[in-house]
Amino acid sequence: MKPARILTLAALALLVSACASQIDAGVSDSVQTPGFLSGLWHGFIFPWSFIGSLFSPDIAVYSVPNSGGWYDFGFFLGITVLGGGSFFGSKKSRN
Repeated sequence: MKPARILTLAALALLVSACASQIDAGVSDSVQTPGFLSGLWHGFIFPWSFIGSLFSPDIAVYSVPNSGGWYDFGFFLGITVLGGGSFFGSKKSRN
């Protein structure tokens, strides 16, 4: 991949991520608030939760309120590592 293309993609990712925000009501510090391990589990079951959410309004793929950054990190790891996100991309053959 050319360096100019990498820089353009990185700038675009930074621009899009600058638009992301979470309202204060979405983050909580109570004991029952989902944290890192819940985020990890929710990320792992994301494909099934997404399919279920298409048919039932009672199923959500992301827990709100949550503990904030640690929940998000667990959710990300659950999707990419446990959910096979990085595994399936590594199976491509390179010529």
